[in-house]
Amino acid sequence: MTYDLVVIGSGPGGYDAAVEAAGHGLKVALVEKQNLGGTCLNRGCIPTKLWLGATSAIDELHNQAKMKVASGEVNVDFTTLQGRVQKHLTGTRKAMTMQLKKIGIDLVEGFGKLAGDNEVTVETAGTTQTLKYKNLVVATGSKPIFFPGLEPDGDCVLDSDMFLAMETMPTSLIVVGAGFIGLEMAQVAHRFGAKITVIDAMDRVAPLEDPEVSKALRSVFKRWKWDIQLEKRVSGVKTVDGKAVLTFDSGEKLEADKVLVAVGRGPVTDGLGLEEAGVALQFGQIQVNENLEAATGIYAIGDANGIIQLAHAASHQAHYVAARVAGKTDAPYESGPVPSVLYGAPEVMRVGRMENEVFLSDADCETSRSQLAANPMAQAHAATQGFVKVIWSGNKVAGVTAIGHDVSRLTTPATIMVQQGWTIEDVRKTIFPHPSLDEALLNALKTERKKTE
Repeated sequence: MTYDLVVIGSGPGGYDAAVEAAGHGLKVALVEKQNLGGTCLNRGCIPTKLWLGATSAIDELHNQAKMKVASGEVNVDFTTLQGRVQKHLTGTRKAMTMQLKKIGIDLVEGFGKLAGDNEVTVETAGTTQTLKYKNLVVATGSKPIFFPGLEPDGDCVLDSDMFLAMETMPTSLIVVGAGFIGLEMAQVAHRFGAKITVIDAMDRVAPLEDPEVSKALRSVFKRWKWDIQLEKRVSGVKTVDGKAVLTFDSGEKLEADKVLVAVGRGPVTDGLGLEEAGVALQFGQIQVNENLEAATGIYAIGDANGIIQLAHAASHQAHYVAARVAGKTDAPYESGPVPSVLYGAPEVMRVGRMENEVFLSDADCETSRSQLAANPMAQAHAATQGFVKVIWSGNKVAGVTAIGHDVSRLTTPATIMVQQGWTIEDVRKTIFPHPSLDEALLNALKTERKKTE
């Protein structure tokens, strides 16, 4: 049998590509070497959010207690929480398997590798199976990467995968890397009472975000009594006598129960036979053209192509490739604005261009903002710190960023506004609910603008 499409990798991108292609009437095989759902479901987005959700009441009670309207404590059983996480993941994978079977997709378990002549070999349990294809999608995702000296040992020095598999939460934690992964996991440990130290070589936390957002985040973490050490380089981390010991380039040392190394993720492309098939790689990332094509009939989506490391971006690319393979489109891929969210408390959301990006390319850059202190829903939750900031270019919404309580709720409407290039007239034609967090976005859109200089 020759498949219309073979997909390697079953994360959000690979799974969606397979399902959508089958929906177009194509014969599809999905190859997965480990667990359906990839990193996002099994070792990333979903377990982390289950942790954050289960512990959110701790933060909520703390806020209300500051207002002297509530007291008490919330005790989360970490062992039970880990059991719930595994139950959820197992149930989700089971549902995914049933869906594949229902729509006629062949799930092939094992390590898939390109073998030439439009073939993929799948090795599992000492056997090899060969799949012939007309089109191939590589959706193999990413894995944690490390600088020399920062490699995890699985004991007291952990990567994000190992951290999520812990049986007990440490009482002290050093996080190397102040990006989204490290900050989300640090927040969970903080809620369980851990002493937190965050280290980064950059000059601010969340360095890819708006500088004002980074400043606001650091202010919150300092109030939580986190030890934030920036512009410092780490020469090594290791386990010594049951403790994690971190050494700076200066020779200074820090000690904690655990060290989480979260300095970034890199594509999973080794050993796939890609270069032999004419696929170009750069730093392990699959190079693709405007059609997400790496070679004739071979597509790469999600983290494997390095365009952007977000699950929903991978799913969007999957939709396009499935349609292209099915002959539904021959237009180049266009992603549109891609939203991102840092979860926890506070949350951070961003979509479109940031102020500095607009200013560098367009002299007509303006910003407008509102403070969450004026929002009734933020007041209701006793979480009034933060703001919503709108970036304008040519009197159209070019970007939105926000930090504060529950601001992830603003992500979809903000994405629509950026994608459609809303003007103030579009804002006035739209009814926003009251009371709602949405009004913080409305006020930011309507308030007086300030020209960037």
